[in-house]
Amino acid sequence: MAAVMEREAGFFEQLAEDGRPALMLTAVALLISGAFAVFLSARREFLPHDVAFLGMTAKELCGLADCRVVRFMFHDRVAFGGSLIAVAILYMLLAAFPLRSGAQWAWRAYALSGILGFGSFLAYLGYGYLDTWHGVATLILLPLFLTGLVQSRRMATTAVPGWLQTSEGRAAPALLRLGRRGLIATGAGMIAAGVVILFLGTTDVFVAEDLAYMGVTRGMLNSVNPRLIPLIAHDRAGFGGGLATAGLLVLLCGRYARPTRAFHQAILFAGVSGFGCAIGVHYVEGYTNPMHLTPAFAGATLYAASLMCEMVGKRRMQPP
Repeated sequence: MAAVMEREAGFFEQLAEDGRPALMLTAVALLISGAFAVFLSARREFLPHDVAFLGMTAKELCGLADCRVVRFMFHDRVAFGGSLIAVAILYMLLAAFPLRSGAQWAWRAYALSGILGFGSFLAYLGYGYLDTWHGVATLILLPLFLTGLVQSRRMATTAVPGWLQTSEGRAAPALLRLGRRGLIATGAGMIAAGVVILFLGTTDVFVAEDLAYMGVTRGMLNSVNPRLIPLIAHDRAGFGGGLATAGLLVLLCGRYARPTRAFHQAILFAGVSGFGCAIGVHYVEGYTNPMHLTPAFAGATLYAASLMCEMVGKRRMQPP
C-alpha cells in the first residue's frame, strides 16, 4: 500500500510558525516607520496627505511666527518617531527571548501594548483629522500583529512571577534590586505622561509653554488655517500613544524579565532612541523651556540611573 504523504506546510504557514516571525515583522515595520518620521522631519517635509489636508506646505507655513509653528510640529514628530523605535526594540526583545521560552507575561505584554498602541489611533475621533497613511499602516499591521498574537498564544504556557519575587531576585545585590524598581517606576511615569499627552491631543492640544514658544494664540492659528490645530493635535496624540505604549513595555519588562545582557542592551537602545529623540529635538528646534523639559529630564535620569544600577549589580552577582 502506498505510503500516505504528509501535507507540507505552505509559505505563509511556515512564516506564521509559532507567531514570533509575524511579531518580529511588526517590530521591523514600527522601526522603519519611526526612522522615517525622524528622517522626514530632518528634511523639513510634511507628508503628502498633510499638505493636501492643510492646503499648505511646510515651507509656506514657515512664514508664520518665524517658522516656530513648523518647528513645533516637527518636534512632536521626532519624539513620536523615537517612541516607535523604542517600542520596536522592546518587541524584538520579547519575541527573541521570553516569548520563545514560553513566558506568559511576554505574550500579555504584546496583547496589552497592542490594545494601547493600536487603540490610540482612535483618538482622531477627538481631534477630527483622519491620517490616511496612519490608517492604511494600521490596517496592514493590525492583521499581522493579531496573527502573531493568536499563533503565539499556544506557546505562552509558563507562568513567571515578578523577577524581584523569585529566589534569584531576592538574593540579588541591593543595587540591582534598586535599579529594577527604578525601571518599573520609570515605566509607570512614561505611561502617565503618555496618557496625559494623548488626552491633551484630543482636548486642549497646547500647554502655556507651547504657545509661548511659538509666539501665537489659538485664535491666530485658526485664522491662518482652521485645519492647523487638528493636524497638530494628531501629532500630539500620536506621540502620547507611542510614549504610553513604550512605558507599558518598560514596566512589564522591568517587572518580569531576568537581568540578562540582552535585556540591558535592549533597555539601553530603547532609552537612547526614546529619550534621545524626545529631549534632543527640543534643542535642535530651540524649544528649551526648563519647565517643559524638567519631566523628560527627570524620566531620562531615573531611567539611566536605574539601568546603571542594574548593570553594576549584575556584575556583582557573577563569580570572579
